[in-house]
Amino acid sequence: MVHKIVDNGDSAISIIFNEAVSEKLAIRIIKLAEFLKHEYSDELIEVIPAYQSLTLCYDPLIFSEDNLKKSIEEKLALEQEPETELTGETFKTIEIPICYEEEYAPDLAELSQYCGLSKEQVIEYHSQADYRVYMLGFLPGFLYLGGLSSKLFCPRKETPALEIEAGSVGIGGNQTGIYPVNSPGGWHIIGRTPVHLFNPQKQQPFIASPLDKIRFIPISVKEFERLSKVSL
Repeated sequence: MVHKIVDNGDSAISIIFNEAVSEKLAIRIIKLAEFLKHEYSDELIEVIPAYQSLTLCYDPLIFSEDNLKKSIEEKLALEQEPETELTGETFKTIEIPICYEEEYAPDLAELSQYCGLSKEQVIEYHSQADYRVYMLGFLPGFLYLGGLSSKLFCPRKETPALEIEAGSVGIGGNQTGIYPVNSPGGWHIIGRTPVHLFNPQKQQPFIASPLDKIRFIPISVKEFERLSKVSL
Protein backbone atom coordinates (compact mmCIF):
# COMPACT_ATOMS: atom_id res chain seq x y z
CA MET A 1 0.00 0.00 0.00
CA VAL A 2 1.26 3.48 -0.87
CA HIS A 3 0.65 5.65 2.16
CA LYS A 4 1.88 8.43 4.40
CA ILE A 5 1.18 9.18 8.05
CA VAL A 6 0.24 12.74 9.00
CA ASP A 7 -0.71 14.58 12.18
CA ASN A 8 -4.42 15.13 12.80
CA GLY A 9 -4.81 17.48 15.74
CA ASP A 10 -3.02 16.96 19.05
CA SER A 11 -4.20 13.41 19.76
CA ALA A 12 -4.70 11.70 16.42
CA ILE A 13 -2.80 10.69 13.32
CA SER A 14 -4.11 9.71 9.88
CA ILE A 15 -2.78 7.13 7.45
CA ILE A 16 -3.39 8.56 3.95
CA PHE A 17 -3.52 6.20 0.97
CA ASN A 18 -2.45 7.41 -2.45
CA GLU A 19 -4.93 5.25 -4.34
CA ALA A 20 -8.23 5.84 -6.11
CA VAL A 21 -11.41 5.18 -4.13
CA SER A 22 -12.48 1.61 -4.82
CA GLU A 23 -13.93 -1.49 -3.21
CA LYS A 24 -10.44 -2.96 -3.07
CA LEU A 25 -9.10 0.04 -1.13
CA ALA A 26 -12.15 0.05 1.18
CA ILE A 27 -11.48 -3.59 2.09
CA ARG A 28 -7.80 -2.83 2.73
CA ILE A 29 -8.64 0.08 5.03
CA ILE A 30 -11.27 -1.85 7.02
CA LYS A 31 -8.96 -4.83 7.45
CA LEU A 32 -6.08 -2.56 8.51
CA ALA A 33 -8.41 -0.85 11.01
CA GLU A 34 -9.26 -4.22 12.55
CA PHE A 35 -5.57 -5.18 12.69
CA LEU A 36 -4.50 -1.93 14.37
CA LYS A 37 -7.38 -2.03 16.87
CA HIS A 38 -6.15 -5.46 17.90
CA GLU A 39 -2.46 -4.49 18.01
CA TYR A 40 -3.02 -1.22 19.89
CA SER A 41 -6.06 -2.05 22.02
CA ASP A 42 -4.66 -0.17 25.01
CA GLU A 43 -3.28 2.86 23.18
CA LEU A 44 -6.04 3.73 20.72
CA ILE A 45 -9.28 5.41 21.76
CA GLU A 46 -10.93 5.23 18.36
CA VAL A 47 -10.14 4.04 14.84
CA ILE A 48 -11.99 5.88 12.05
CA PRO A 49 -11.91 4.46 8.50
CA ALA A 50 -12.66 6.78 5.56
CA TYR A 51 -12.55 6.59 1.75
CA GLN A 52 -8.78 7.09 1.43
CA SER A 53 -7.58 7.33 5.00
CA LEU A 54 -7.58 5.75 8.43
CA THR A 55 -7.53 8.03 11.47
CA LEU A 56 -6.21 6.77 14.80
CA CYS A 57 -7.19 8.65 17.96
CA TYR A 58 -4.87 7.91 20.87
CA ASP A 59 -4.38 8.80 24.51
CA PRO A 60 -1.37 11.17 24.61
CA LEU A 61 -0.81 10.24 28.26
CA ILE A 62 -0.09 6.65 27.22
CA PHE A 63 1.59 7.02 23.83
CA SER A 64 3.51 9.90 22.30
CA GLU A 65 2.71 10.85 18.71
CA ASP A 66 6.24 10.19 17.45
CA ASN A 67 6.42 6.80 19.13
CA LEU A 68 3.02 5.79 17.78
CA LYS A 69 3.86 6.89 14.22
CA LYS A 70 7.19 5.04 14.34
CA SER A 71 5.58 1.91 15.75
CA ILE A 72 2.83 1.89 13.14
CA GLU A 73 5.31 2.43 10.32
CA GLU A 74 7.23 -0.61 11.57
CA LYS A 75 4.02 -2.66 11.76
CA LEU A 76 3.03 -1.65 8.24
CA ALA A 77 6.48 -2.50 6.91
CA LEU A 78 6.28 -5.99 8.40
CA GLU A 79 2.60 -6.60 7.67
CA GLN A 80 1.89 -8.48 4.47
CA GLU A 81 -0.33 -6.90 1.82
CA PRO A 82 -3.84 -7.41 3.24
CA GLU A 83 -6.17 -9.78 1.45
CA THR A 84 -8.71 -7.81 -0.57
CA GLU A 85 -11.08 -10.66 -1.39
CA LEU A 86 -14.03 -11.33 0.89
CA THR A 87 -14.22 -15.06 0.15
CA GLY A 88 -15.29 -16.98 3.25
CA GLU A 89 -16.22 -13.88 5.22
CA THR A 90 -19.82 -13.09 6.10
CA PHE A 91 -21.20 -9.64 5.38
CA LYS A 92 -24.88 -8.85 5.26
CA THR A 93 -26.84 -7.95 2.15
CA ILE A 94 -29.54 -5.53 3.28
CA GLU A 95 -32.57 -4.77 1.16
CA ILE A 96 -33.90 -1.23 1.64
CA PRO A 97 -37.29 -0.30 0.14
CA ILE A 98 -37.27 2.97 -1.80
CA CYS A 99 -40.21 4.96 -3.15
CA TYR A 100 -39.13 6.82 -6.29
CA GLU A 101 -42.53 8.48 -6.82
CA GLU A 102 -42.62 12.24 -7.39
CA GLU A 103 -43.73 13.30 -3.91
CA TYR A 104 -40.64 11.63 -2.45
CA ALA A 105 -38.28 12.42 -5.33
CA PRO A 106 -38.17 16.22 -5.83
CA ASP A 107 -34.95 16.14 -7.90
CA LEU A 108 -35.55 13.02 -10.00
CA ALA A 109 -36.71 14.95 -13.07
CA GLU A 110 -33.72 17.34 -12.95
CA LEU A 111 -31.23 14.51 -12.50
CA SER A 112 -32.87 12.52 -15.31
CA GLN A 113 -32.53 15.49 -17.64
CA TYR A 114 -28.88 16.05 -16.70
CA CYS A 115 -28.03 12.36 -17.28
CA GLY A 116 -30.00 12.19 -20.52
CA LEU A 117 -32.18 9.37 -19.19
CA SER A 118 -35.86 8.84 -18.54
CA LYS A 119 -37.05 8.68 -14.93
CA GLU A 120 -37.68 4.98 -15.40
CA GLN A 121 -34.11 4.43 -16.58
CA VAL A 122 -32.69 6.31 -13.57
CA ILE A 123 -34.77 4.13 -11.23
CA GLU A 124 -33.69 0.99 -13.07
CA TYR A 125 -29.97 1.81 -12.97
CA HIS A 126 -30.17 2.94 -9.34
CA SER A 127 -32.09 -0.07 -8.03
CA GLN A 128 -30.33 -2.81 -10.01
CA ALA A 129 -26.88 -2.29 -8.46
CA ASP A 130 -25.53 -3.88 -5.29
CA TYR A 131 -23.73 -1.22 -3.27
CA ARG A 132 -20.82 -1.87 -0.93
CA VAL A 133 -20.74 0.12 2.33
CA TYR A 134 -17.33 1.80 2.32
CA MET A 135 -17.76 3.67 5.59
CA LEU A 136 -20.21 5.45 7.90
CA GLY A 137 -20.04 9.15 8.68
CA PHE A 138 -21.13 12.76 8.03
CA LEU A 139 -24.35 12.03 9.95
CA PRO A 140 -25.07 9.15 12.39
CA GLY A 141 -25.80 6.13 10.22
CA PHE A 142 -25.04 7.81 6.90
CA LEU A 143 -23.77 5.10 4.56
CA TYR A 144 -21.06 5.92 2.04
CA LEU A 145 -21.75 3.50 -0.79
CA GLY A 146 -19.64 2.32 -3.72
CA GLY A 147 -21.15 0.93 -6.89
CA LEU A 148 -23.23 3.74 -8.43
CA SER A 149 -23.58 3.41 -12.20
CA SER A 150 -21.50 6.00 -14.06
CA LYS A 151 -24.67 6.79 -16.06
CA LEU A 152 -26.06 8.43 -12.90
CA PHE A 153 -23.07 10.61 -11.98
CA CYS A 154 -24.31 14.16 -11.39
CA PRO A 155 -22.64 17.16 -9.69
CA ARG A 156 -23.95 18.19 -6.30
CA LYS A 157 -26.36 21.11 -6.16
CA GLU A 158 -24.81 24.55 -6.37
CA THR A 159 -27.12 25.68 -3.54
CA PRO A 160 -27.74 22.98 -0.90
CA ALA A 161 -31.25 22.46 0.47
CA LEU A 162 -31.70 23.75 4.03
CA GLU A 163 -33.55 20.63 5.15
CA ILE A 164 -33.79 17.16 3.66
CA GLU A 165 -36.19 14.63 5.15
CA ALA A 166 -34.80 11.61 6.96
CA GLY A 167 -34.80 8.59 4.67
CA SER A 168 -34.23 10.65 1.53
CA VAL A 169 -32.12 8.91 -1.12
CA GLY A 170 -29.69 11.18 -2.94
CA ILE A 171 -27.05 11.27 -5.63
CA GLY A 172 -24.09 13.63 -5.44
CA GLY A 173 -21.15 13.33 -7.81
CA ASN A 174 -20.32 9.64 -8.14
CA GLN A 175 -21.99 8.67 -4.87
CA THR A 176 -25.43 7.68 -3.66
CA GLY A 177 -26.66 7.46 -0.09
CA ILE A 178 -29.54 7.90 2.34
CA TYR A 179 -29.94 10.76 4.79
CA PRO A 180 -30.57 9.01 8.15
CA VAL A 181 -31.89 12.15 9.90
CA ASN A 182 -33.29 15.52 8.84
CA SER A 183 -30.42 17.73 7.75
CA PRO A 184 -29.22 20.23 5.15
CA GLY A 185 -27.70 18.64 2.07
CA GLY A 186 -26.53 19.21 -1.47
CA TRP A 187 -27.36 15.89 -3.10
CA HIS A 188 -30.16 15.38 -5.65
CA ILE A 189 -33.06 13.58 -3.95
CA ILE A 190 -34.50 10.81 -6.13
CA GLY A 191 -36.53 8.84 -3.58
CA ARG A 192 -37.15 8.05 0.06
CA THR A 193 -37.22 5.01 2.32
CA PRO A 194 -39.57 4.47 5.28
CA VAL A 195 -36.85 2.43 7.01
CA HIS A 196 -34.92 3.99 9.92
CA LEU A 197 -31.18 3.79 9.30
CA PHE A 198 -30.22 5.05 12.76
CA ASN A 199 -31.76 4.13 16.12
CA PRO A 200 -29.65 5.13 19.14
CA GLN A 201 -31.86 2.99 21.42
CA LYS A 202 -30.68 -0.25 19.81
CA GLN A 203 -27.53 -2.15 20.78
CA GLN A 204 -26.50 -1.91 17.11
CA PRO A 205 -27.77 1.60 16.23
CA PHE A 206 -26.88 1.47 12.52
CA ILE A 207 -28.65 -0.56 9.86
CA ALA A 208 -25.37 -1.61 8.26
CA SER A 209 -21.64 -1.91 8.92
CA PRO A 210 -18.65 -1.30 6.63
CA LEU A 211 -18.37 -3.88 3.82
CA ASP A 212 -22.03 -4.91 4.06
CA LYS A 213 -23.99 -4.67 0.83
CA ILE A 214 -27.09 -2.57 0.19
CA ARG A 215 -29.76 -3.33 -2.39
CA PHE A 216 -32.56 -0.84 -3.13
CA ILE A 217 -36.05 -2.24 -3.75
CA PRO A 218 -38.56 0.06 -5.54
CA ILE A 219 -41.94 0.36 -3.80
CA SER A 220 -45.18 2.26 -4.39
CA VAL A 221 -46.51 5.21 -2.39
CA LYS A 222 -49.09 2.89 -0.82
CA GLU A 223 -46.37 0.46 0.28
CA PHE A 224 -44.28 3.37 1.57
CA GLU A 225 -47.18 4.53 3.74
CA ARG A 226 -47.79 1.01 5.04
CA LEU A 227 -44.13 0.47 5.94
CA SER A 228 -43.95 3.92 7.54
CA LYS A 229 -46.58 2.84 10.06
CA VAL A 230 -44.72 -0.41 10.74
CA SER A 231 -41.46 1.49 11.33
CA LEU A 232 -42.93 3.74 14.02
